[in-house]
Amino acid sequence: MAEKLLEVRSLTTGFAAGQGLVKAAEGVTISIDRGQTICLVGESGSGKSVTSLSIMRLVEFAGGMISEGSIRLGGEELTTKSQKEMSRIRGNKMAMIFQEPMSALNPVFSVGEQIAESIRLHQRTNAAEARRRAVDMLRLVGIPDPHIRAKQYPHELSGGMCQRVVIAIALACSPDLLIADEPTTALDVTVQAQILDLLRSLQRDLGMSILLITHDMGVAAQMADRIAVMYAGVIVEDGPAQDLFEHPAHPYTMGLLRSVPSMDGEREESLYTIPGTVPSLHQLPQGCRFHPRCQSAMARCAVESPPLEGVGPDHKTACWLYDNSAGSKEVLSK
Repeated sequence: MAEKLLEVRSLTTGFAAGQGLVKAAEGVTISIDRGQTICLVGESGSGKSVTSLSIMRLVEFAGGMISEGSIRLGGEELTTKSQKEMSRIRGNKMAMIFQEPMSALNPVFSVGEQIAESIRLHQRTNAAEARRRAVDMLRLVGIPDPHIRAKQYPHELSGGMCQRVVIAIALACSPDLLIADEPTTALDVTVQAQILDLLRSLQRDLGMSILLITHDMGVAAQMADRIAVMYAGVIVEDGPAQDLFEHPAHPYTMGLLRSVPSMDGEREESLYTIPGTVPSLHQLPQGCRFHPRCQSAMARCAVESPPLEGVGPDHKTACWLYDNSAGSKEVLSK
């Protein structure tokens, strides 16, 4: 049986507002085995980034708070640790790649200095050793002429190279878990493919686990061993990637997959779009949060929130379509 590296149980994260705590992620449960890649997918505003920041215990710096749940990394509970203790875990045991590489790098320091700083902070090495290892990290992530590039500043590098530098910083101390939040969003298609190939190669070489945050089902198809689908702050489906693509269970997952352009040469007149928009966290609908946009919604969906339950081997979804217990099967009029 595979060893669990990360176990998140019933995680709820919110932000203080005038009417109380606004929950941006609620009851989130996911786990990652060692060496495994899990993709957390969903539209913008679904709670993916808040979940990743909560796991890193960085959400507090953005004005958020973890109100419930457990986060265990290698069996170690993170929710009870102080930020001083977390600063020793971040970088060493887990690290994060943020969405915008240019904003993640400091413009007034060379990229080599920024990698070396991470190494000195977490590995307690001297300056000369840290600089040498910084050059080695640039070489590891495929940047040519690493000795020269280490002396350059972020504005002197392309977007793709800056993303590789961000990856080098994240991997400088060989973390067990890498969280990548939309790591290819700001890059062109060719560079996106290079970055994804790089992550797969580094994962094979280093044996790390990856939690990849994305709204792109194509990226998830390339990278994921498992996929967790998130909508309006909750997980609505979770299963092995191949099974989820071949047998999607939740209507929201089906809509996401139908929204992906076909590559088989059969061009449709118009690309499918899921009707409506993700609800505001201040005005979440009662019952299933997706029911106002769901073409299969029943009367029950408007009043009862479905639990995340099994629909196949190691495959779960939160949808009343798979429940045969008492409850109205009357389809809601749209």
